[in-house]
Amino acid sequence: MMFCRQFVAPNAKPWQLAGKNRLHRDCLVRETAFGPDALLDCYARGVFPMADGRDDPRLFLVDPLHRGILPLDSFHVPRRLARTVRRQPYQITADTDFEAVLTACAAAAPGRLDTWINQPIQALYSALHRRGHAHSLEVRDQAGTLVGGLYGVRLGSAFFGESMFSCARDASKIALVHLVAALKAEGFTLLDSQFLTAHLSQFGALEIPRADYQTKLAAAVSSAPVFAGSFPGRSWDQLGLHSGAAALQVLQPAPDHLPSLRNREPTHHKLGDPPA
Repeated sequence: MMFCRQFVAPNAKPWQLAGKNRLHRDCLVRETAFGPDALLDCYARGVFPMADGRDDPRLFLVDPLHRGILPLDSFHVPRRLARTVRRQPYQITADTDFEAVLTACAAAAPGRLDTWINQPIQALYSALHRRGHAHSLEVRDQAGTLVGGLYGVRLGSAFFGESMFSCARDASKIALVHLVAALKAEGFTLLDSQFLTAHLSQFGALEIPRADYQTKLAAAVSSAPVFAGSFPGRSWDQLGLHSGAAALQVLQPAPDHLPSLRNREPTHHKLGDPPA
């Protein structure tokens, strides 16, 4: 069993919480036992874990006063990126190599010499993946090499984006486009991005007060997606959402209608263990 200190800080940002001597002076600190069940409870309450650095074994929980979200109904795909997505330079899969995506997100990269994903965090999310609550999208080049991806946690009709990586142009952005298309097609209601960044702002991300976030969160975690099932849902196959053109059709539909699954027969496939 691991233990983590919980810090609740006004307007918390990762760099403000990344060291004891830089904590906000009116943070609340307490010790709490921490495992996979506690982690799911944290998501249901609106807090999430981070570490001071890759080699620091300790964890802390963050509960910002303002929360970043990506509204699914107004997700914006920049024009140049849309052309790239439609051209489909990569192969997109779901839950085929969660551990590789998690490891890549934790690794150092140019401009990012250290990350907040330490070994305890990796172990926690691996456990959630085995339980069917944590999921990944993988982006591979035409040779089959993993060049990008993302992972996050699913709870009810909420998806909590945790991290993404890219070692080829637009790879993580394309993963995000396919994720949002799948979530929207399946009837998810909340995509949590934790913090608002300039990178996410180009997709329409916004920041909302904690109270508003808690309202959205409570509604999302207490309800299942419209088309509940194994991640990323039957729309992935029935609408062909591994295809860039199909993903864009969901995100940028013709004015008269969205692609619908309501009159389609279910397809049985397994992309991961069904969520509890």
